[in-house]
Amino acid sequence: MSTVDLPGQLAEIREDFLALEQPDRLMLLLEFSNELPELPEKYRDHPDLFERVVECQSPVFIFVEIDDDRSVHLYATAPAESPTTRGFASILAQGLDGLSVEDVLAVPDDYPQSIGLTQAVSPLRLRGMTAMLGRTKRQLRERQAALG
Repeated sequence: MSTVDLPGQLAEIREDFLALEQPDRLMLLLEFSNELPELPEKYRDHPDLFERVVECQSPVFIFVEIDDDRSVHLYATAPAESPTTRGFASILAQGLDGLSVEDVLAVPDDYPQSIGLTQAVSPLRLRGMTAMLGRTKRQLRERQAALG
């Protein structure tokens, strides 16, 4: 696991998970699944903007936006019947929201393995969260290049 300093929101999320015993970590993940932010109205009718994260067992779609002040916003959809995947999407959406492009790109790729869920969820599910983070970074680099 990386020891790089994390941006505040992601560090706080990690600390919250690590402060709990294993069974309670799953409960916190379920809480996150219920807190996945709704899509802004401007994106609800534009599924074409969202990229499927094929490494996830459930149909998860993400879209990254850089706003006028160069803050990052990650939007995700995941079915309610997939609380683990939905929880991971929510962690990233909430943890990355409002950060600078540079801060998001500096998040260690192994962040999903650092929040204490490696014994609670399958490696396949953790790989899905890692893929969400990787796609987020790739989309950011592409959007940053397009903005110049």
